[in-house]
Amino acid sequence: MDMLWSGWGDPARATPLPDTVIGLLRDLLGVEPCAAEPVALGEVAVPEPRLASAAHRALVEALGGEDQVRTDPETRIRHTRGKSTPDLLRIRHGDVTDIPAAVLFPADHDEVLAVLRVCAEQCLPVVPFGGGTSVVGGLAPVRQGTFVALDLRRMDALLALDPVSRTATLQPGLRAPQAEALLAGHGFTLGHFPQSYEWATLGGFAATRSSGQASAGYGRFDEMVLSLTLATPEGTLDTGRAPRSAAGPDLRQLVLGSEGAFGVITSVTVRIRPLPQARLYEGWRFDSFEEGTAALRRLAQDGPRPTVLRLSDETETLVGLAQPDAIGSGTPQSAGCTAVAGYEGTEEDTAYRREKAAAVLRACGGTPLGEEPGRRWAHGRYSAPYLRDSLLDAGALAETLETATFWSRIPGLYTAVRGALTTTLTEAGTPPLVMCHISHVYENGASLYFTVVSAQGDGDPVAHWTRAKHAANEAILAAGGTISHHHGVGTDHRDWYVREAGPLGADALRAVKRRLDPAGVLNPGVLLPAD
Repeated sequence: MDMLWSGWGDPARATPLPDTVIGLLRDLLGVEPCAAEPVALGEVAVPEPRLASAAHRALVEALGGEDQVRTDPETRIRHTRGKSTPDLLRIRHGDVTDIPAAVLFPADHDEVLAVLRVCAEQCLPVVPFGGGTSVVGGLAPVRQGTFVALDLRRMDALLALDPVSRTATLQPGLRAPQAEALLAGHGFTLGHFPQSYEWATLGGFAATRSSGQASAGYGRFDEMVLSLTLATPEGTLDTGRAPRSAAGPDLRQLVLGSEGAFGVITSVTVRIRPLPQARLYEGWRFDSFEEGTAALRRLAQDGPRPTVLRLSDETETLVGLAQPDAIGSGTPQSAGCTAVAGYEGTEEDTAYRREKAAAVLRACGGTPLGEEPGRRWAHGRYSAPYLRDSLLDAGALAETLETATFWSRIPGLYTAVRGALTTTLTEAGTPPLVMCHISHVYENGASLYFTVVSAQGDGDPVAHWTRAKHAANEAILAAGGTISHHHGVGTDHRDWYVREAGPLGADALRAVKRRLDPAGVLNPGVLLPAD
């Protein structure tokens, strides 16, 4: 099943906001209904594909058939941009200025290599496409003119599984639920469950350094990758032949997070874990975000670390976004902040960590809320993108952004980003609701994930949000945060990423791109400015 072309996920799961919530949006934030309904799929004006006949013939030959080079309007629309709020606002108005001329469907590594050689020869930009879930402009090249999308869905196999070493080699087009089902058949799990889990692919996880909601226990995706294969216009790059090595710099780290700018990931070997015997999630209450943050730091640094550990600030708790499926349900929210601690593993290990962690949380001022808040979070953990669609339908502007820093800088970063968003949007006449949670913790720091809701403003809502996002990006760098913890760079963060990397670092990456992609056809303008 394809994702909703003008929104998120399964269209059958989209639900309108209750009248009570719509009334609150109107009364508190000045949200007005949209002036016009989104355009229908069949009403989108799609330009004719301007793919040179020589390029078309070469691509058909590389892919072994005409049916693997699709130029019909619907397929091209479904591969236009990603799923950020600006992406959705534009597509809902029928804006397909970034539409690919064709969508290509390779079946294996050799076909990807052949496609990239053709694209380099024809100077034809190519955008790798997995689940289409990018929220940072990662799927629209900056270079103007004709380009093609490279959809990896046919590359969806479990290639190898080593139960002794606990590793699995998988193709990049596997969506996460498919991968979990294949691994579960052998008694294993990857343990990677980001909010995009239902639609994102393994290749996308590697290309963006994804981090799942159970990262406290299972780790980030880049920590799971033991080796990978990259197809480039200049040939194949194989990285990783042992779990750890001192044989020079680790080339895996060059590919992880490269977002299709250096090549196309065609397989990943990852470490896997036995399926957990027990899963348990529970809620805790803290008087303040500061108090809850201190508790999370204690567990992250001194243990025992839960598998899932997250904390919503006072605003997010009050609104109910700590449990997305509770929005508008009328369920009263307690004052303070809600934390969720989850445990997965053997029965014995789960019980042990839960008991020891509970003692730490109590000592830090936490009050147990029982398993019900944890169960609600687990049930609604993939619901927030659907809620965003409903907010857009109601005429609101809703978007997220995230960052990370060291523990000592968390308070300053939190204050700076909230202030930048609030000030910018208020000055534009749309005072926002700004919510935040900590969702990924490490011994030395944590991530901050912000959700912003406001009226769309007069005129151009994309430009309206862009101004606020730029202000937040500036605040992040000034406060010592990274421009992205797990959403990636794309085009939205590119200019700030270049500043974060520094002039010499950015030049080193440009040199790598020139060697692997001398024609500059791989996702131009994503990660690094296009030449």
